[in-house]
Amino acid sequence: METNMIELIKKCYRNDILRYIFFGGCTTLVNLVSFYFLRVAGMGLNLANFISIVLAIIFAYIVNSRFVFHDRCETLSDHVKPFVKFVSARLITMVIEIGGVWFLVEKMHLVDMMGKFITMFVVLALNYVFSKFLIFTTGKDKKS
Repeated sequence: METNMIELIKKCYRNDILRYIFFGGCTTLVNLVSFYFLRVAGMGLNLANFISIVLAIIFAYIVNSRFVFHDRCETLSDHVKPFVKFVSARLITMVIEIGGVWFLVEKMHLVDMMGKFITMFVVLALNYVFSKFLIFTTGKDKKS
C-alpha cells in the first residue's frame, strides 16, 4: 500500500499541470494568509493587498522556476531574463487584482476576503497563461 502511494505521488509530480496547480495553491495561500494577517494587524486595504501580492510573486517565481518548469538556471545572472518577464507579467495581473479587489470591496460592498478570493480566480488563470506560454518557454528546450 505504501509503495502504491509513493508511486502515485511520483506520477503526479511528473505532470507539470498538477505541479502548477499544487504550487499555485501554495502561492494562493501565501497571498491570502499574508493579506489576512496584514489586515488583522490594521494595515489599510490597498497596502495589505499590494504587500501580499509582492510576497506571492516572489514565492511563485521561486517555485515555478525550480519545481514546476525545472529551469536549469545555474547562476544568479541566468535568472535575470525569466525573472524580469515573470515580474512584468505579474505586475499586469497585480493591477488587475488590486483594481478587482478594490471594486468588489469598496464599490460592490463584498467582504474583504470574498473580494480577494473572487479576483484571484481571474488572476490565477492569467498567470498560468503567461507562465506556460510566455515566460518559461526556454526551459522546455533545455536538456535535463
